[in-house]
Amino acid sequence: MNAKISSRLPVLFISHGGGPWPYIEEMRQLFAVTEAELTKLPASLPAKPQAILVVTGHWEAPQFTVSTAERPPMMYDYYGFPEHTYHVQYPAAGSPALAKRVSELLALNGMPVQEDAERGFDHGAFVPLMLMYPHADVPVVLLSMKSDYDPLAHIKLGEALAPLRDEGVLIIGSGLTYHNMRGFGRPASLEPSVQFEQYLYEAIANPSPQQRNQALVDWEQAPFARLVHPREDHLIPLMVVAGAAGNSVGERIFTDTVFEVVMASYRFG
Repeated sequence: MNAKISSRLPVLFISHGGGPWPYIEEMRQLFAVTEAELTKLPASLPAKPQAILVVTGHWEAPQFTVSTAERPPMMYDYYGFPEHTYHVQYPAAGSPALAKRVSELLALNGMPVQEDAERGFDHGAFVPLMLMYPHADVPVVLLSMKSDYDPLAHIKLGEALAPLRDEGVLIIGSGLTYHNMRGFGRPASLEPSVQFEQYLYEAIANPSPQQRNQALVDWEQAPFARLVHPREDHLIPLMVVAGAAGNSVGERIFTDTVFEVVMASYRFG
């Protein structure tokens, strides 16, 4: 899994939207921008990934944990949606080889790592992937957040994973730039979502990796930070992506305004 390839892949942070929205026609219309952007995103990559590593805002564990299943199951981690959304399938293979490589990289950096042979695809993983790679023809491995949500620890995690970019692995952080369940659908939420996202954008677009990462560590100083993220589970994947970015400067690749909030996605490299 550690063979070098000629094209370094970028790293992505994707705001994945709400629940299993691509499988519900009315919601697909709301997320039309996100669907269009994610559908065309693979064509912008320098090469098709040999595998994908996803850090999703829907998986946390006491220690960093990597999925090792050869055939990951589905995880329907949402409530109140139509019955058919609890039967959708994203039949991508896992990659024990990539899982082993992730464990090696973390061990080299003094980071304890656990393995989980049962973990499957939550909607933070399968929603963006089914739009990007609808044929499910790229192996996928999941990596958990650590449940302490320490921003610096997750940046360090990303730094440890950075060599994968030269080994054909696409690293994706899947979360949301706004995630307050009580705020969705309220007009008063729009301005806080805009101002907070502007802070994130200015951070990730900073040409200094040190200044970028420090601004992300200090994210609670951003306008409306705790209003936008009462719990930062959907923000922490961005920290991992920023760490893996190294010297690559970030850019905002698209925004979508749904449920009265702005949701942004970013690319480094």
